[in-house]
Amino acid sequence: MTEHYFTPRPQTPHEEAEFTAVLRGMEFRFRTDRAVFSRERVDPGTRLLVEAMRIGPADTVLDLGCGYGVLGIVAARLAPQGRVYMVDMNERAARLAEANAERNGVRNAEVRVGDGTGPLAGIRFDVILMNPPVRAGKAAVHRLVAEAGAALKPGGSLWVVIGNKQGAPSLKRHLGAVFRELEDVDRKGGYHVYRAQGWLGVPRDERIDANPGPK
Repeated sequence: MTEHYFTPRPQTPHEEAEFTAVLRGMEFRFRTDRAVFSRERVDPGTRLLVEAMRIGPADTVLDLGCGYGVLGIVAARLAPQGRVYMVDMNERAARLAEANAERNGVRNAEVRVGDGTGPLAGIRFDVILMNPPVRAGKAAVHRLVAEAGAALKPGGSLWVVIGNKQGAPSLKRHLGAVFRELEDVDRKGGYHVYRAQGWLGVPRDERIDANPGPK
């Protein structure tokens, strides 16, 4: 059976590779391996999110499903007085993210292994970044969105990139139902970057009006 990038402990034989990429005007070096997402280059969706995301210099940031660390490492450079957390359930990807942070001179980031925000209980974030694991299915993506929403600070934002062919219209509708504010920040090459703020907890159409008024 072919392993996916969300396999917790890949058994696929290692075949490491390395490449450089210029992101936000800065050069980075990334080491990758088999059984991780987009091992040969920064994929177009991640690149679009990197260029669109807005990170404050002292923000606390989460790269949710970090892979080998592109989003989190760039965010750490953009938040020199902040703190970046990267988490992935794929142990191989998490090890690569940790090594890539060191390789790129990032000292204000840490990597944890686990599913969703579970390894980060009690931490709240100004910004959460996600290139969701669409192959894991809609239910898994919606669960991660819910965990991210609950982990945001007041005024914090969730940034998500997804392709049209991977379900962008459906995810946009879902984000619009579970957040007060939703912005389609950027789009290119069939990908969209969405920024959501104001986690509602449950979809709008499931919320009960406490004061419905006269019928």
